Amino acid sequence: MARGARLLLLLAFLAALLAVLLQLYRLRKPKLWTLDELSSSVFDVTKGRSHYGPGGGYHHFAGRDASRAFVSGNFTGDGLTDFLQGLSSMEVNSIVDWRKMYFEKYIYAGKLVGRYYDKQGNPTKYLKGVEVKAKRGAQLLEKQKNEEAKIPSCNSKWSEQEGGEVSTLCTMAFLLKRILSVAPICLVWCDTGYPRLVRRPGDIALTGKVNQRCACFQEEELNKPGVVVYEGCDYLSTSCKVN
Repeated sequence: MARGARLLLLLAFLAALLAVLLQLYRLRKPKLWTLDELSSSVFDVTKGRSHYGPGGGYHHFAGRDASRAFVSGNFTGDGLTDFLQGLSSMEVNSIVDWRKMYFEKYIYAGKLVGRYYDKQGNPTKYLKGVEVKAKRGAQLLEKQKNEEAKIPSCNSKWSEQEGGEVSTLCTMAFLLKRILSVAPICLVWCDTGYPRLVRRPGDIALTGKVNQRCACFQEEELNKPGVVVYEGCDYLSTSCKVN
């Protein structure tokens, strides 16, 4: 066999061997897929393997559309569903925000045929209804923010009991408590004024119930109706711990 022919044969063999090795590597490290919580969009979350792989905090979402669990915190049985009926407009809007994060962080891979997309990939009436509700939630949330801007909100951060302080909102800390089973301690404080709990009447339209938020009040405002001191916090303390 001519020398040139032997060289070509060797190169072909090496190329075939490389292809086999690459395939074995892929089999050992399979891709992970998650079905986006709102519109059954599929994302490649392989780079988030530590979160979406077995034992990860978000492994519940890999390979299925478990949208409701993003806001309900129910990661078992019927809680892992794409059925969003009964959620408030604010909760649905929160799911939309998660969806935006997926588009920004992961590779979009396609659509899932089912509740939100038909076989041609067109949105169903259910998806259109969810989008309308989410838009309404965003409008109500913006209105609430404008109202609350008149009385500044407290600063907040949380840390796990073992340490590892993270600068973020306490509401996210308690969501992580449900997802990752951590035990956060939240600290709220005011740069000027004193932290107090006040009702959020706008939540009636958003969630169907009245919640509370932390706001900063000046000393002369502390006797206003509905202004509540945090349990275990001194009356004139500028910071409070919330378990």
